[in-house]
Amino acid sequence: MVTYKLKPNNGSIKKKKRLGRGIGSGKGRTCGRGNKGQKSRSGYSKKIGFEGGQTPFYKRIPKFGFKTKKKKYSILNLNRIQNIINKYNIINNIIDKKLLTKLKIIKKNKKLKILSNGRLDSKIIIYADKFSKKAYNKILNNGSKIKKI
Repeated sequence: MVTYKLKPNNGSIKKKKRLGRGIGSGKGRTCGRGNKGQKSRSGYSKKIGFEGGQTPFYKRIPKFGFKTKKKKYSILNLNRIQNIINKYNIINNIIDKKLLTKLKIIKKNKKLKILSNGRLDSKIIIYADKFSKKAYNKILNNGSKIKKI
């Protein structure tokens, strides 16, 4: 059996400086913090990017680049569509953005996405920007028609 006696290199381990232990220690009285001022007080911590009151660098440089605009969708579930048909007695069974904005269900500038929650009893024609896979299948299985805008 081989035994190793590992030791750290000479000078690699230093003792912690004990601050505030008298003048003779070299770190007594002010403990290396200097005389007075904000930095000498307890609890001081400098904020990241702070430059002593001067306008920080990150505020001085020009901003550039771009932000991607996410497409905003109004979401309608199939059960909500069925409720709309029942409540407003939609005769021609066509549901599109114009009708839904007129009824104040969706906003004018948003796109429309149909999700599959609930079930659809009526046969209708739906005009929308996007459909979930389940909603797409449910609508077609019902005998309704789908028109993508």
